[in-house]
Amino acid sequence: METERLGVGQTLGALNAALGPGGPVWFKETHARHLRVRDFLAPRRALQARFRDGQVPERVFHAVAGVQGPGVAPVLRCEPTPAGLSLRLQRPAVFGRVLGAVAAYAAPAAPRTRTRVLLHCPALRGPAALRLSQLRAVLVADHLARALRAQGVCVRLAPALRDPHMQNLLEKLKVDWPTAPETASSIPTLRSRLLAQLKPAQDGAPLPRGALGRLSLKDVANEPGHRAGYDPHVDNCLVTEDLLAVLSELQEAVRHWPEGRSPDAKAGAPVSGAEDGCVAVHVVSCEEEFQQQKLDLLWWKLDEQAPVTQKHLVCGPVKVAGAPDNQMTASEYYKLRHAQVCKASALKHGADVTKDPNWTEIFGVLCAATIKFEMLSTGPQSQLLLADSSTSTKSTKSGVFVMYNCARLATLFEGYERSVEQGLYPPFPPVSSLDFSLLHDEGEWLLLFNGVLPFADLLSQAAALTCAAPGLHVTARTELVCKFLVQLSMDFSSYYNRVHVLGEPRPHLFGQMFARLQLLRAVREVLHAGLAMLGLPPLTHI
Repeated sequence: METERLGVGQTLGALNAALGPGGPVWFKETHARHLRVRDFLAPRRALQARFRDGQVPERVFHAVAGVQGPGVAPVLRCEPTPAGLSLRLQRPAVFGRVLGAVAAYAAPAAPRTRTRVLLHCPALRGPAALRLSQLRAVLVADHLARALRAQGVCVRLAPALRDPHMQNLLEKLKVDWPTAPETASSIPTLRSRLLAQLKPAQDGAPLPRGALGRLSLKDVANEPGHRAGYDPHVDNCLVTEDLLAVLSELQEAVRHWPEGRSPDAKAGAPVSGAEDGCVAVHVVSCEEEFQQQKLDLLWWKLDEQAPVTQKHLVCGPVKVAGAPDNQMTASEYYKLRHAQVCKASALKHGADVTKDPNWTEIFGVLCAATIKFEMLSTGPQSQLLLADSSTSTKSTKSGVFVMYNCARLATLFEGYERSVEQGLYPPFPPVSSLDFSLLHDEGEWLLLFNGVLPFADLLSQAAALTCAAPGLHVTARTELVCKFLVQLSMDFSSYYNRVHVLGEPRPHLFGQMFARLQLLRAVREVLHAGLAMLGLPPLTHI
């Protein structure tokens, strides 16, 4: 059950409630040095602001030490220290609760919403020669869609891909984007509504070829709730048939939801965006935002059923170190990183691997991982600086590093299974029979407390969109998963290099070995689930 799963958020909430009225004080420790002595801390300065002279009343102290509740981790002791109020958990009990239900901690929290989100990425309507800033927007949208769906949100992606070259590039990057365009079309209706609102040009100037007319958007922009955040220079819009086609596709996307619909809805049944809580989030590069603002207002003007809420997730510019013109296309970027991956593998395994067909898929996955971690490890709103064409910096190695540690875990468990077949180790016993008090290495607690335990909360944060906030712009934390996977891989690598998990085949060592294997099984599941949020398959060998 969801309430039985331990959670960092639930534990922090209970600890803060035990202190009495006031803002949050407690925080979770993450640094290995601090975790040697405590798991949570209420800093002295915060306590001094809450209590006279910083002295925590005895009743409050006992309330904190005995805190309990659904999802609250069991407390071992709470004591005052020079740093503040220090709290340590019953670590063997926490190991047992978490490692006894690994699947629950490697999965997102249970869905709590029926919100529907249209993720619109206008960059995919252009030519196949995507700019790097546009590619970033596509990768952000793809990752956000996976994170939202994992939280039970019904997500629709637009536009449908039509260019086969674009489709091929996105497939290489493990981006799951729809390719079949909508069959229905509301272009005639939109055209009729447009023509009814057009006014003759004041100066009699001829319209550009292919244009239907100019439409003023001031009345829509000045409506309450619409104006906030829109550029004051957004006024006249030159409407073309292509622009009406874009609106038509967006209309169809928000009115027909073939997946994630309510149980009593019929397949393909029309749904009003306003009535069904649909939110349109336009994931755009900074260069595309102004034009998208015009499209927002035009949609509201020509369609009374357009989503009430339209938000912009604006991705910052992408610069390439050593390339002042920044003219590299997405395809060129992919070829560059793919060549670097092949070269690095050839240096490590020999030149023959580049000719081995068994390595073709591995190179493709490593290249996609390299690009996604490089593009997504920085918050989408910030500027991104990529390594140049002649060097491979730490930022380009993060994805390969995570994949390498996934392969190490796979090799570990394959080695255990082979040893079982050879009779060196017994089969894995029931998890309920394991003694997790044998996990006393500080690296083991680090993996559980910083990796496995908070993973579900992290996924919720990665899928959080501030759509209810006023204004046009929305923020997203799409960098969280990449950073988490890199840190978890670093912690695992440090532990694995120091501790021999598969030790001597002696019965008195089996108990600790099984407890460690169960911990690393949880780490593996979390890594795999995190990679799934990025659309990346885990590798079993590199």
